[in-house]
Amino acid sequence: MIYFMKNNIVIRRMQDTDPQIFSNEECAQGWHASPQKYDMRISDEKKGISVALTAEYQNHPAGYINVYWNCTAGPFADKNIPEIVDFGVLEKYRNKGIGGLLMDTAEKIVLTRSKIVCIGVGLHAGYGSAQRMYVKRGYIPDGSGVWYRDQICTPYGDCCNDDDLVLYLSKELD
Repeated sequence: MIYFMKNNIVIRRMQDTDPQIFSNEECAQGWHASPQKYDMRISDEKKGISVALTAEYQNHPAGYINVYWNCTAGPFADKNIPEIVDFGVLEKYRNKGIGGLLMDTAEKIVLTRSKIVCIGVGLHAGYGSAQRMYVKRGYIPDGSGVWYRDQICTPYGDCCNDDDLVLYLSKELD
């Protein structure tokens, strides 16, 4: 299924060939990646609990985003609020508008079921561009503070600035 097509960019349902491509490209960028993460996204879509999307740039998989129909962690857990999960654009395809189009598409998909969407964003520098993007798009913190490994991080509590240190944001869609 194709959700968006214009110029050199297509946003479509994630396909079985995408996981290996994304994994290879992310490893080449120096990231720790495996195709199993993307295989799980495809499997979750087949179960009906999510929508897994791939953005292509000039016929090459360039980015991905997933919409889960019911957030399962953080302050929005089990409140039937959709969550945007695992969003990324490969470095060599950045600054071409792909990230914004993936977010636009994900938000349109959410609107088919909900006026509210949430997202968790990591706090280390690797998430800096995502943090800025979400704020510019109107996402605001939920007010519960920082979460670490799916628990509220208590003031002065121990945590590690890794991918499990997250701030949850939400947005009302129109």
